[in-house]
Amino acid sequence: MIDWNVARSTARRLMRPGPDLSPAEVEDVVAELREASRIAEGPVREFTGLVPAYPTPVLVVDRPRWADANLAAFEVLMGPFDEKLAAAGKMPTGIPRAVGGRVTGAELGAIVAFLGGKVLGQFDPFAEGEHGPGRLLLVAPNVVHVERELGVDPTDFRRWVCLHEETHRAQFTAVPWMRDHMLAQVARLMDATDVGGGAVTDMLSEALPELVRIVRGESDKSLSDLFQNEQQREVIDGLTGLMSLLEGHADVVMDDIGPEVVPSVAEIRRKFTKRRGSGSALSKVLRRLLGYEAKMRQYSDGAKFVRAVTDQVGKDGFDAVWADAAHLPTRAEIVDPKSWVSRVHG
Repeated sequence: MIDWNVARSTARRLMRPGPDLSPAEVEDVVAELREASRIAEGPVREFTGLVPAYPTPVLVVDRPRWADANLAAFEVLMGPFDEKLAAAGKMPTGIPRAVGGRVTGAELGAIVAFLGGKVLGQFDPFAEGEHGPGRLLLVAPNVVHVERELGVDPTDFRRWVCLHEETHRAQFTAVPWMRDHMLAQVARLMDATDVGGGAVTDMLSEALPELVRIVRGESDKSLSDLFQNEQQREVIDGLTGLMSLLEGHADVVMDDIGPEVVPSVAEIRRKFTKRRGSGSALSKVLRRLLGYEAKMRQYSDGAKFVRAVTDQVGKDGFDAVWADAAHLPTRAEIVDPKSWVSRVHG
């Protein structure tokens, strides 16, 4: 379905260059990001109580290497869907497969290229490592670009970013079921996709009017919202709740620990939050189409959930989210923390 070589080459071709840095400056940035990650590890562990079960590597990468890593993760996630198509005898062959694979590969590569200029860091739970799955990626050119754009202290900003990403590393490596749960949900999503008859054509015809509304800014949906049936929406709601929890929790950690290791944390948060709402008209359209705006809401909604639950039942009560997948908040519970407390704690 997707020509992964075309996706990689397209992403690299369309990727915008990062800030102009000398070799010495690049070396300094890489070294400081590695050190910032090391510094963040202890405070994150102490604050969250999440102790990683095994070590995972920290990779400081450029934009093309980030793209390669994410396309590799997408390839893993698409595996169940490819298997479903093959089992149903719907996998294209010959020229249709070659042409279609190149088109979808180019489309995916273009999306990754757009996002590749925005992501500061990420924990990739799907990569296999020496000691276990997962690796932490820090995108050096994006970190430098944002810290310069905000006019903040570089050392403070790099440590602030690493507090967030180290929290994600702890969430996945200290909670033994987290990675498998996420993979299972993606598999459920793919399993709920109708590959028979004219299902795809019907979805496209129904989606076009809403697509126009998205581009005009009259709808808060994204492209992914247009291609979901009832079963898929149920899975998406669960994944949205999970991602809001993970992102919101990481934001709370980075801000609450911040004063200990990031003296200018208040200034950084204020400027960074303001930046999240800015951008050109074209950028805002692309962000709506790709669901980037919804992603931004996950940070704020998730942080509000974490703080509200902690206020109601304390840190130990909040930590019940890590005990079992059944305790994860739903999309509705993220914006109604009392309902989660009532369901989990009675």
